[in-house]
Amino acid sequence: MTGRIALLLVTALLAGACGQPILARPAAPSPGVPLRTPAPAPPDDPRPIVLPRDDGPHDRLTEWWYYTGHLTDEDGGSWGFEYVIFRAERGAFPVTWASHLAISDETLGTFTYAQRSTVGPQVDGSPRGPDGEPTGFDLSIVDLGAPPTPAGIPAWTMTGGAGIDRLAAVAGVAEPLSSSDVGAVALDLELRTDRPVALHDADGWIAFGPAGGSYYYSRTRMDATGTLQVGDRALRVTGIAWFDHQWGDFIAVGGGGWDWFALNLDDGTDLTVSVVFDVERRPVLAYATVVDPDGTTHHVGDDAIAVAALGSWTSPSSGATYPSGWTLAITSEDLAVELLPTMLDQELDTRATTGVVYWEGSQAVTGTHRGLPVTGRGYVELTGYAK
Repeated sequence: MTGRIALLLVTALLAGACGQPILARPAAPSPGVPLRTPAPAPPDDPRPIVLPRDDGPHDRLTEWWYYTGHLTDEDGGSWGFEYVIFRAERGAFPVTWASHLAISDETLGTFTYAQRSTVGPQVDGSPRGPDGEPTGFDLSIVDLGAPPTPAGIPAWTMTGGAGIDRLAAVAGVAEPLSSSDVGAVALDLELRTDRPVALHDADGWIAFGPAGGSYYYSRTRMDATGTLQVGDRALRVTGIAWFDHQWGDFIAVGGGGWDWFALNLDDGTDLTVSVVFDVERRPVLAYATVVDPDGTTHHVGDDAIAVAALGSWTSPSSGATYPSGWTLAITSEDLAVELLPTMLDQELDTRATTGVVYWEGSQAVTGTHRGLPVTGRGYVELTGYAK
């Protein structure tokens, strides 16, 4: 789920000290320890987002740094990836973390993912300025529950700020992969962009009333270079990545899940669309953020958005049935596109770390924008379908 308004309905994240997903339940009280629960926004919310300060961690109930992207190797093979770190504070429990890594081999049609979690402040080594405020983020997760290996347990890391980031993860050495025949996978990328961030809902703040509130911004088109290793194949890759950062004093808003879309069009336009559902799977919120090639950002309300599924896919693993393939139109942008998954099975079972099963996968995009043909690439996240 992946940082996005789509994830504001998150109902379970992160493994707690008691061995259960800690965000799947209310915070637990403890004698003499203040209990942090969602509440109306503090008096100083919202405050302006300031970077690189707000690239770093925040003392809030829920936070995540979330990347998806599209890569091409030197042999012409195409890949999608998802890499996320979640942070949670829940009452008397220590700060808790989880991470997901997924690789979509769009050429061979294989999907591989892994997950890990840990507890404690040692994950956060983010740099800080003289005033004590972060100047970026430096996160390193070692799964303390994994068996030791001869070379030790390799950390999954995210570092960066101000639009210059580094991602590194080796999966399948210290934890099992979803696809055992692939062997270990490793991702090592440098990401850069000089575009301004996209502040969602115009100012980067979303208020939920009694449920709390959230800050949310994105870097929608970061140039990516680095290496991808899958089994015994070590590949040089280039491409683009989408970064979402979201944080706030919220746990759950609604309860029916969400459909989240992030598109990079070849004319230089980027856009994200979120459709949020109540417990009866009725849409209760839809909105979009459009980023022009020059970095100008537009907020789009639900009256200009139309999303419809073209078909469905039923997971042989979870039994959940997901929509598969979409038409997406934004009338204010004269945009009408079709999204088709690069492969059907891009489902992650992360009940061990975040308590949920969800679908998140790469897409091929075709259509028209402002009267001209357009193609592109995208990512879609679907939650609330697996019960």
